[in-house]
Amino acid sequence: MPSTDWRSPAAYAHAKSISAAGFAWEYLRRDEDYRRDFHRVRRLPRLDSDAQTAFSERWGVRFPDRPDSRRRPGCAILDAVAAA
Repeated sequence: MPSTDWRSPAAYAHAKSISAAGFAWEYLRRDEDYRRDFHRVRRLPRLDSDAQTAFSERWGVRFPDRPDSRRRPGCAILDAVAAA
C-alpha cells in the first residue's frame, strides 16, 4: 500500500488525467479484501484454474497468459504490491 497521505489533494493530482481503468485500479489496489484474495490465489498452484477464474470474476481482472494456460494472451494480473 502506498504511503501517500490520502487526504492530500496533491497526492491525487494525477487522477485528473488517468483513464477510467487506471482510476479503478487506484481504488481496487487499496481494498483489503482484494489484497487478501490476491495473496491467497497467488499461493495456489498455477494450474488451479477454478480459483483463478473465481478471483478474476469477483474482481474483474485477468491473469497473464502462460504456456499451460487457457486464458487469453496479453492479460495482466493486478498486483497491489507491484503497482505501489
